[in-house]
Amino acid sequence: MLTRLVLCSRLPPRTRLSNVCPAAIRAFSQAKFSLPRPHGKSFAHRSELKQAKRIVVKLGSAVVTRGDECGLALGRLASIVEQVAVLQNQGREMMIVTSGAVAFGKQRLRHEILLSQSVRQALHSGQNQLKDMSVPVLEARACAAAGQSGLMALYEAMFTQYSTCTAQILVTNLDFHDEQKRRNLNSTLHELLRMNIVPIINTNDAVVPPPVPNSDLQGVNVISIKDNDSLAARLAVEMKVDLLIALSDVEGLYDSPPGTDDAKLIDIFYPGDQQSITYGTKSRVGIGGMEAKVKAALWALQGGTSVVIANGTHPKVTGHVITDIVEGKKVGTFFSEVKPAGPTVEQQAEMARHAGRTLASLHPEQRGEIICCLAELLTEKKEEILSANKRDMEMASLSGRLSQPLMNRLSLSTAKLNSLAIGLRQLAVSSRDSVGRVLRRTRVANNLELEQITVPIGVLLVIFESRPDCLPQVSALAIASGNALLLKGGKEASNTNKILHQLTQEALSIHGVTDAIQLVSTREEVEDLCRLDKLIDLIVPRGSSQLVRNIQRAAKGIPVLGHSEGVCHVYIDQDASIDKAIDVVRDSKCDYPAACNAMETLLIHRDLLRTPIFDQIIDMLRTEHVKIHAGPRFASYLTFSPSEVKSLRTEYGDLECCIEVVDGLQDAVDHIHKYGSSHTDVIVTENEETAEQFLQQVDSACVFWNSSSRFADGYRFGLGAEVGISTARIHARGPVGLEGLLTTKWVLRGDGHTVADFSEQGSMKYLHENIPVPQGSFS
Repeated sequence: MLTRLVLCSRLPPRTRLSNVCPAAIRAFSQAKFSLPRPHGKSFAHRSELKQAKRIVVKLGSAVVTRGDECGLALGRLASIVEQVAVLQNQGREMMIVTSGAVAFGKQRLRHEILLSQSVRQALHSGQNQLKDMSVPVLEARACAAAGQSGLMALYEAMFTQYSTCTAQILVTNLDFHDEQKRRNLNSTLHELLRMNIVPIINTNDAVVPPPVPNSDLQGVNVISIKDNDSLAARLAVEMKVDLLIALSDVEGLYDSPPGTDDAKLIDIFYPGDQQSITYGTKSRVGIGGMEAKVKAALWALQGGTSVVIANGTHPKVTGHVITDIVEGKKVGTFFSEVKPAGPTVEQQAEMARHAGRTLASLHPEQRGEIICCLAELLTEKKEEILSANKRDMEMASLSGRLSQPLMNRLSLSTAKLNSLAIGLRQLAVSSRDSVGRVLRRTRVANNLELEQITVPIGVLLVIFESRPDCLPQVSALAIASGNALLLKGGKEASNTNKILHQLTQEALSIHGVTDAIQLVSTREEVEDLCRLDKLIDLIVPRGSSQLVRNIQRAAKGIPVLGHSEGVCHVYIDQDASIDKAIDVVRDSKCDYPAACNAMETLLIHRDLLRTPIFDQIIDMLRTEHVKIHAGPRFASYLTFSPSEVKSLRTEYGDLECCIEVVDGLQDAVDHIHKYGSSHTDVIVTENEETAEQFLQQVDSACVFWNSSSRFADGYRFGLGAEVGISTARIHARGPVGLEGLLTTKWVLRGDGHTVADFSEQGSMKYLHENIPVPQGSFS
């Protein structure tokens, strides 16, 4: 058997080669792999790839070699080695099928040939000036022979940095077709894996014969080893591997050659889909191509191994591509034998966009009819809705994973449904003055008029957790504004969300736009949804501050509308009314403590300490069972103070709040700007001048005087409903209703006008006259 085994020595750990891996990789390395699964059937979903115990990473020639094809891409290779070592240290069994021996050997032989030629020329001419030297064409097998030892030495040096041992195995086609050699190879690999060694496998290109055309794949039990794609597939099936990761120089499999106008990356590829694929040319190096990769992948999939083809050369993702795949993230093309019953999220987005354009073209009264129909359904079907919600509440209670504030958000009641219906009917009326409204009209020149009109944004993605009442609110706003909508709710509300979405589609069906609103029920990770920048125009997160921050980080080229925290303040001024102060503080904190517009910090004027107003506020909070945390200054005034606050930026979301002392108005404003989240802030005072200064100086989305922070709500503002509350500085700010989901476009109506007509030699002059726009005017 032409199998060569080389073990590296156990060396003490050294300093890493380079800091090629981000913090996420280091955090990922802390995780430990759980129990292995029985082999025999491939994973059905990406999320299951976390269970992969035995993994083969196939490195194509384009991944391993430099752009000039002479030598190795050392930085890229180092990052891949680190990821493999991380997974190995988690308890997984890692194997590498690598190219690169030919390229490494070509570099060495070219160097030797050039050096030899230069010496001969120097000896012959006796001069230092050398003539132009040409390098002969190098035979691939000779390059492989010269490069194999150097390639392995490089792998050994890199893996030693992570205290990981490696072994080299060179194989040919005969090693799989000769039964005795096949058993020997199998035994060797199993023994290496048992000893926690990473086998590094390559075809023995120094002796392998040229590939025979059309002899690649000949059935389930036979696969000809003519390149490293087929080698990796055969090895994966032979060793009962859970996951084969094939890294190349393309993002994955496309439905047509990459680079063509209509080429789309295929997220999941199923057996039988290959008839719809048009393959392009192979990569710049190597002897395989995408067609060979797909055939090998399908062969491995048929043998029980899951496969992902991904890009291993992109500088932004190479440092975490392997670990991302194992974590189940949407990277490259995942091969699966299980085709989902419904459409993919990409198909849902396309369906929504198409139906959304029809929705936007409906007459405003027709969109209003859809919203009114949904409002009626919420009251007519309330028993079914509440029954589904009860199932969600029971499951959430049994799991014990939701905090009480989240349980409160999850719960629906008859009163909540009635309130939703009222808000939707209110929105239906205002929707008649939305899409196509003329904002501005200008006479640019004679017979040349310009209009600025309102239009939908496009496709919205709203991600919400533990609050099913969000679904009809956001759906109604999307309908009113003519936007398509993708909804991604938390699994804790799956039953409630399902029936609410069914009712929404029933309402949409009265004007034939059922597909305009889609509920994403597949196993899509939020981070993967945030990468669909070609399909989604705006993301609106509704949930915890952590959810919003995660989405803001994950969004790739898609605007995010929302706020990360709701740290709302109520400032009690020295001129405050006792009754108003108590009522405003009670309502702001206790009406619905889980809401983002609930008070989290109570600011007290220094002169009010040890006065009746202060004592009555404290007594009220204790009566309402509000846990008090003392700010640093407040704690300094007390002999026995409540627990001191850990952070003045805390959003409690429960019956808890911080109390802090300030010297006056300016001190309160400075505190809010330093520790607030620009959401909603309140002053309680009878001094109108002080109040107006507060309203002008506080730079928050909502600023109130003598009124509860809980008024920061689209329904209470008369917007009918809200898609969320934004603390952004541009576009919509505060409760975002119908207006915040519209953008504008410019419409110019002319009569053969050209820019040349307005040049110095032209015959026309600009007028730029504003034309009055009657209220309610539509284009």
